[in-house]
Amino acid sequence: MKYVSKTYVFLTIGIAIILVSCNALKYVPDGERLYTGASVEIQPDSIIPNESQLKDVLEQALMPEPNSSFLGMRPGLYFYYKNQKEHPGFINRWLYKKLGEEPVYQSDVQLYEVEDLLVNRLENRGFFYSTASSDFVEEEKTADAIYKVKVTKPYKMKTFQLDSIEEPLKTRIGELVEETNFKPGMRFDLDALKLERDRIDNGLKRKGYYNFNQNFLLFEADTNRYKNKRFDLYLRLKKDVPKSALIPYRITEINIYPNYDITTDSIPKDTIRFNGKNYLRNELFFKEHRLDPFITLAEGQLYDPGESRSTSRRLSTLGSYKYVNIQHNEIDSLSNDSIGYLKTDIYLSPLNKRAVRAELQAVSKSNNFAGPRLAITFVNRNLFKGGELLSVSAHTGYEFQMSKGNQNGFRNIEVGLNTELLFPRMLSPIKIENEFFQYSIPKTKATLGLNYLSRTGLYQLVNANTSFGYSWNANRFITYDYSPISVVITKLSNTTAEFEDILEANPFLQQSFEQEFIPGTLLGFTYNGMVDQNKTHQIYFSANFETAGNLTGLIGKEDEVSSNKTVFGMEYAQFAKLDVDLHYHYNFGNNQTLASRLFAGYGLAYGNSEVIPFIKQYVSGGPYSVRAFRLRSLGPGTFQEPEDNSTFFDQIGNIRFEANVEYRFPLFSFLNGAVFADAGNVWLSKENATVPGGKFTGKFLSELGMGAGVGLRVDIQGFVLRFDFAAPFHDPGLPEGERFNFQFDETIFNFAIGYPF
Repeated sequence: MKYVSKTYVFLTIGIAIILVSCNALKYVPDGERLYTGASVEIQPDSIIPNESQLKDVLEQALMPEPNSSFLGMRPGLYFYYKNQKEHPGFINRWLYKKLGEEPVYQSDVQLYEVEDLLVNRLENRGFFYSTASSDFVEEEKTADAIYKVKVTKPYKMKTFQLDSIEEPLKTRIGELVEETNFKPGMRFDLDALKLERDRIDNGLKRKGYYNFNQNFLLFEADTNRYKNKRFDLYLRLKKDVPKSALIPYRITEINIYPNYDITTDSIPKDTIRFNGKNYLRNELFFKEHRLDPFITLAEGQLYDPGESRSTSRRLSTLGSYKYVNIQHNEIDSLSNDSIGYLKTDIYLSPLNKRAVRAELQAVSKSNNFAGPRLAITFVNRNLFKGGELLSVSAHTGYEFQMSKGNQNGFRNIEVGLNTELLFPRMLSPIKIENEFFQYSIPKTKATLGLNYLSRTGLYQLVNANTSFGYSWNANRFITYDYSPISVVITKLSNTTAEFEDILEANPFLQQSFEQEFIPGTLLGFTYNGMVDQNKTHQIYFSANFETAGNLTGLIGKEDEVSSNKTVFGMEYAQFAKLDVDLHYHYNFGNNQTLASRLFAGYGLAYGNSEVIPFIKQYVSGGPYSVRAFRLRSLGPGTFQEPEDNSTFFDQIGNIRFEANVEYRFPLFSFLNGAVFADAGNVWLSKENATVPGGKFTGKFLSELGMGAGVGLRVDIQGFVLRFDFAAPFHDPGLPEGERFNFQFDETIFNFAIGYPF
């Protein structure tokens, strides 16, 4: 109930702030009016294409910004005035520090300065000889500004040509100008000219012009030949451009330092010549033939900053280096009037070869299990001197079940060891040239794991798994994952009579444990638009497809007792599973984000399987799902667990759907806040008498578990600790007509690392 009281406290404070902030205007001093904003009225003398876009541009020039308001209320302004009292009090001082805003008065607005800005914006977009006027609309305590702009017919381009540029630079620029977006009839636009200048500069640099600069290019518009607002556009070079900027540069020497340390920089190093590059080292740290494919720069190559960025990116993905520093230096003794030469040095500073990380967790689950969990991870980078990354993780946990009704005394002991070996290249019986992968070289991943779970009084479960597959980036947004080999072996043992009774009463659960051998293939696709952090609209999409048992079926033998096929004496699972995950973020600016997510997944058992194995089923609820319900406690469908249930094995399904929305906003420093709502559930595709209401039907929307809440995020340089408080307002486990009920008394606290989506 303590969470309930906190909720009411915050709600009371919020209502109080809203009520008192309505009275902010009464504090405006006599002789002043509060400035409440401005508007722009466009008065064109001809039709303006995309007039709404022009209006948006002009509105961005309006200044100053008025005080913020919400539904006509100005809490920031109110707390500013309250803080001006002789004794404002601790609460008012604190609220002013967090929310207060200094007032913006009518006297702070300089109409003529804004008029000049509006005319300047118009002229930069070709609307020359436009004018602007302004005035105030005054009320007793407030004043608005209105700006009227008379927009003339814009100037449009007749021709675009080069002028006074000598060869061979003229030819190089001419090739780039042929690709321009400038067309006859284009309106004069200063921003477009700047972008075109940058495009040409980047194109020249890709052709070797190392010393060229966009500031050397000059656009001139000539209107003398026309009387109907037409102009000829000329591209020229400025005067006194350095000669070194007018010639291309070629790389004549590449030196690579695979184990660079600034403290040993002056120590003489051996030079190993490999594939047209010099590797300088005192000892073998990284084998040259393994490192060389990641370097796209080559001797004899014209300077290209794109190749430098590609090399830097590829080397950074190795996971062996902390810093990658590429430097190009001119060789003056070799340069002449037609060509320049560069020496390229690549400095690679390694990360620590070995590292150990320990993590202690406190676990709390929906079935009243709680206890400590310890994980230790050992990492060895550059294991075989070819960029290999070995990660060995061991974990152990102990959980006990706190009293729940007449059920108590259950304990879980979990021990696991998992190993992952990552090769920064493609290991395959069929040789595939690295040139096939232009953006990045694929990585090969092999895993091996063994996990043991003992649930006292019920059973023991051993899980062994191994996989082999590949991962590669097609570009900076798209990643593919393919694991042709994925094998999971589960062994259920030491089952008690009580657990055997549970299995006998639930054939669905029994079947999900029977098939011990899960041979699979996985294919994944990810589009991550979140890498563009400054974009207003961001999209993330992933799709994963998994199949199991198809090839195994060719060699399986039929078991005489169960009539199912077996391999190595074990029944194997056969199923297909597809899930998709879509995220959309809308960034308002000022670190405010509206984040949303949709997830849908479906698993189909066929052939040798009646149901999907237990460890491959979907669950719902928890810190990364529907946060108003505990992990694994939601569903399937409208199923409601019995009060005396202490096992929770049946809170699973082969169908899952979830939707989430969250508004994120800054509070102060490294602390951010959030308001969110979640909805979701899992279902069964087939009727199960032991799980009434669990089957997926056309009424699935009315069977969603829904909840809402608030949260705090501690964000320290990208490392996020998340604290969420959520309460359900639609519980599908309740009878129809009773499901919509905001249950404050069932507030759930979630602690997690990282954002949920």
